[in-house]
Amino acid sequence: MASFADRVPAAWRERGGFLAPLYQREALWLQFEAAPWKPNAVKVAVGGVDALTGEPWDDGLRADPQNYLVCPDQPWLDGINSGEGTVRQFVAVGLGAGDTVEEQLTGAAELGGLQLQVYDPVPGRFPDEPPPGGFQRLESAMDGLADLGESPGLGVAAGGTARQRIYPDPYGLETWDQEAFGVAFLWLVNSRQYQVITGEPGPPTPITARTYTEHGLPWFQLYDEDRGDLAPAGRLGRVQSLREREAGRGAGPDPDDEPVAVDPDQVIPLQDPPPPSREEGA
Repeated sequence: MASFADRVPAAWRERGGFLAPLYQREALWLQFEAAPWKPNAVKVAVGGVDALTGEPWDDGLRADPQNYLVCPDQPWLDGINSGEGTVRQFVAVGLGAGDTVEEQLTGAAELGGLQLQVYDPVPGRFPDEPPPGGFQRLESAMDGLADLGESPGLGVAAGGTARQRIYPDPYGLETWDQEAFGVAFLWLVNSRQYQVITGEPGPPTPITARTYTEHGLPWFQLYDEDRGDLAPAGRLGRVQSLREREAGRGAGPDPDDEPVAVDPDQVIPLQDPPPPSREEGA
């Protein structure tokens, strides 16, 4: 974003971070990758609301309720922690209509986007280099300011329900160095805003789940029943989905929201490997 500092809001310049162009109602997800022999603790917030607990985003890790992920082994995060073994998908929407998680829980549209905070482990807890013989890991299957208006950028709303477990920390809170962390802001902009900022056209419209499936492309299912799952956050469970919000305003159903039948032959199973033991990380 530094290349376009003169074209973004002052608050964005002060905090720094990255730009990501998305279309209205486009779903997004976060994929994580870290050294398997030296994991990190990661906090995720949407518009300043913790995506795991629904509480205001702040510095510090907590164990009860757990407000962070451990990567590895958490391979990705599709949405807010709002159900037993499920999440509500991250969906990009404009700020100001009250649809975002931030607006529903705080009553304001001040931040938008996503925020990430990454913590290192306590020195000496894990090796700094790969252990002899390598390490098994889960391989990814998919390796002008005035023109922006008073509420620039996009926020994150709750979309449909997706099956996903959010794993409990297998190492313990004392594993993480709470003085050693980095913060990244991910500012979401729509295609028009992206062009105003960068001078380049936005990316092509994304395909729908139906089109994706009709072309025979793969879906993935992670077998991780033995991993456990964090309890859903009560505050996040009360957040209305974007579809519910729009229906309340009298909008009709969107054909793209209809369930899509997936041929079982298109589903590729992914086996989640076990985390390193305390002995391996000593």
